[in-house]
Amino acid sequence: MATPTDIPALAAKVRTNDRATLARAITLIESKRADHHAKAHQLVQELLPHTGQAMRVGITGAPGVGKSTTIDTLGSFLTEKGHKVAVLAVDPSSTRTGGSILGDKTRMARLATDDNAFVRPSPSSGTLGGVASKTRETMLLCEAAGYDVILVETVGIGQSETAVSDMTDFFLALMLPGAGDELQGIKKGLVELADMIAVNKADGDNLKRARAAAGEYRAALHILTPRSENWTPPVVTYSALTGDGVADLWKQIELHRERMTKSGELAARRREQQVKWLWSMLEDRVHSRLKSDPRLRAKLPQIEAAVAAGTLSATLAVEDIAAALGL
Repeated sequence: MATPTDIPALAAKVRTNDRATLARAITLIESKRADHHAKAHQLVQELLPHTGQAMRVGITGAPGVGKSTTIDTLGSFLTEKGHKVAVLAVDPSSTRTGGSILGDKTRMARLATDDNAFVRPSPSSGTLGGVASKTRETMLLCEAAGYDVILVETVGIGQSETAVSDMTDFFLALMLPGAGDELQGIKKGLVELADMIAVNKADGDNLKRARAAAGEYRAALHILTPRSENWTPPVVTYSALTGDGVADLWKQIELHRERMTKSGELAARRREQQVKWLWSMLEDRVHSRLKSDPRLRAKLPQIEAAVAAGTLSATLAVEDIAAALGL
């Protein structure tokens, strides 16, 4: 069996869709050990020519909206249709303890035991927006392993929505019916990112409320400018519990893919995402240097204390830090 030090062999085995090898390769990508970084970069570079063909779908929604159940139902629907589905479930890590809640496999019971699905919870480890810093690389590894649909779940807070939108082709926002004033639950920034709004729990006594909520969201979308001239975000209703409406939901995603590909916008969007990825990685590198530089580690506590006490302005503090880094 390939070892992490034998990168070409590891890459070759990832491409055979050996699940244990894929899991080990992702662990290498996520490793914080300095000696693993070069190997991880080599692995991604080795597999890069075998990526880019999958449909990348970001899924967001407030806690309780049913993201995990939706992904379990949608993913199972897709594997039944012959797709191979990878789920990158980004967990909220505690910024105080560094712990994370790795419970997605228990909430996605069907996909967790499906041979044509791969569920990978990834602790975000305090990364800005709650999005795992290595999610992009993990997505590429899954594509190289033959998964043709990648579902990226975001915790649905803060900047995580923008970050997931910046790494996927289609961004799906899940909403709930009957939660008071429907428009109160719709964030302008989120709606501007969304390629579709889907109202969950459209079943039983909730069906009427779900349809009413969908009408409210459609009205809200009419007053906003879509982010693409080739696509007007639809609003659909579905039930993750019964599966009703899931086939229509997927049809809209396929239609979006077809239009974006035909117009050339999909390729343009991915090129733009690659450049954003570059800057994101560069920012991570600078941030890492800030935390690890020995000269700064000695100075930062005093600088922070002076800023907190009001004896040093934040502007001058930044200049001091930049000078210490040679910037």
